[in-house]
Amino acid sequence: MSTLIAISVLGIIVLLLEIFNLRKSIVPITLLGLIAVLGMAVTEFYLGETFIAPDKYNMIVTSGFSQGFTILFVILAILIVAMSPKFYQEQSYKIADYVSLKIFMLAGAVAMISFGNFAMFFVGLEVLSIAAYTLAASDAKTLRSNEAGMKYFIMGAFASSFILFGLALIYGATGSFDIATVTSVSVAQASTLPIWFNVGFVMVAVGMMFKASIVPFHFWAPDVYEGSPTLVTTIMSTLVKVAALGAFFKILSILSVGITPAFETVLVVLTILTLTVGNVTALKQKNIKRMMAYSGISHAGFMMISFVALGSASNAILYYAAAYSFAGVAAFAVIMGVCRGKDNEDISNFFGLVKKQPVMAVILICALLSLSGIPIFAGFFAKLFVFSEAIKAGHLILVIFGVLNSAVAVFYYLSVGNAMVTKESETDEVLRIPYEYKAVALIAITLNILLGIFPSIIMGLSL
Repeated sequence: MSTLIAISVLGIIVLLLEIFNLRKSIVPITLLGLIAVLGMAVTEFYLGETFIAPDKYNMIVTSGFSQGFTILFVILAILIVAMSPKFYQEQSYKIADYVSLKIFMLAGAVAMISFGNFAMFFVGLEVLSIAAYTLAASDAKTLRSNEAGMKYFIMGAFASSFILFGLALIYGATGSFDIATVTSVSVAQASTLPIWFNVGFVMVAVGMMFKASIVPFHFWAPDVYEGSPTLVTTIMSTLVKVAALGAFFKILSILSVGITPAFETVLVVLTILTLTVGNVTALKQKNIKRMMAYSGISHAGFMMISFVALGSASNAILYYAAAYSFAGVAAFAVIMGVCRGKDNEDISNFFGLVKKQPVMAVILICALLSLSGIPIFAGFFAKLFVFSEAIKAGHLILVIFGVLNSAVAVFYYLSVGNAMVTKESETDEVLRIPYEYKAVALIAITLNILLGIFPSIIMGLSL
């Protein structure tokens, strides 16, 4: 609760700074505030108690799982906000709006993962979603951004309506939104629950699959990722995606009574389809943002593998989310630097990057190697851990498809590396990349490698 309050207050402070015409201090104060929030979250995690006592209505419940994801969310927010001044350099008069929306997205993500009541979950979901819709369409002079915002809004509203209707049906079956009550009632009355409990459970699951861009509910993601400003794409492909998948994991754990053999079979099939469609479609992409969108879909499939082992895979999904997010932030930081000032993000922009910006080229290659699942990067161990959970749960078929899709992913990831190393740049223009992007890319890939070398940082936690 204290972390969520602190983040919300920080968002309000950002807006007040704009009112008092302290625009230049917005980003430094926001970064200091987020670092303080991070310190608070880490301290609470290791103390095992919060600074503010839980409310009597149990709207927010603090657990190792929610605190672990909260710490990850705050780190991602720090990295993304650090790139904001340079990215919005030509729109600095709107910096307060952009930064505050990102802070409120963070608050929504924390509420989504820390909820103790489904009402709070839905509030968090909508806070995050509305901020994301606005940011997707924030480049008002670009048709692609307007289109992305509209598509995201329509699809997101459709998914939210499914979730809301499903929660209403679950309330009708259990008589409560409180997750402890819902769990106890559903377990005690498992054989006598009304049919609308199962209907509501399926509707919530479908809505969350839309939010996490799971096949066949993924069709909005490539267009939205490509059309949105690249910094917004970064936050959507990392913070928003892992928040949706973490919350989905928690919801399935709470409503585990609804996981029938038929539902589990459907879940396995959709996981395989998500892995395959995401990777195969990424092979043909010439725009690197679309490629990363389809890549993100496939990684959602890898994280879904952990859903077959809800009781023991908490550490595995958090580790995968962290490994994927840090590699994603590093990759997008390089993409923003290379494509800065250009009207597209085609792979041709990366020709000869190893000669123009060798450090950034190496960082991008490292990020792509992690996403491919190559040691020593965290992406390798992330896949290893989710595969291990799938084998323990008796789903060897998921491991087989996961390994095959990892091999396919190596091909298109390394094709980008090949373009940077073997192909000559189409222009002789000197490529200057802002130090903010360089710093964030370096920090993100360093965090990824540290997780790869010391996986116990997350896997050794008690979640």
